[in-house]
Amino acid sequence: MAIDKVKAYLKEFDMEDKVMEFETSSATVELAAQAVGVEPARIAKTLSFKSKSGDHAVLIVTAGDTKIDNSKFKGFFGMKAKMLAPEEVEDLVGHAIGGVCPFAVPQSAQIYLDESLKRFDTVFPACGSSNSAIELTCSQLEEYAKAKEWVDVCKGWE
Repeated sequence: MAIDKVKAYLKEFDMEDKVMEFETSSATVELAAQAVGVEPARIAKTLSFKSKSGDHAVLIVTAGDTKIDNSKFKGFFGMKAKMLAPEEVEDLVGHAIGGVCPFAVPQSAQIYLDESLKRFDTVFPACGSSNSAIELTCSQLEEYAKAKEWVDVCKGWE
């Protein structure tokens, strides 16, 4: 199960016991915000895109109240934003839709964090299942996700 994989991964940072598991679904930003008890913007959603070559995932972790800005995305990545098809997500990311997160993913996955997250002291990414989350500071998220870099590819939060 992916949540067990994420807990094992987070053990490296002594954070495996900080993973919250809910009785209810946290598969969407709204459901996750209700489960955690925070505003939806503080949910760190992980969006999965196809890489230019198509053989690995590009993951962008962004605040829950944002949307990808296609022109910013194309300007940074040099390609059109094309989300992974539902049947590709688990293969290329290692987690099923609803639990996609930047932890315990294949080494080929490239992880970026969107600037929209920086307005919060802490954010809540999923942990590999559709009923989990963990509270992290942005610097913890950057470290634990082994993010490549911070990007500005979203709209709706400025």
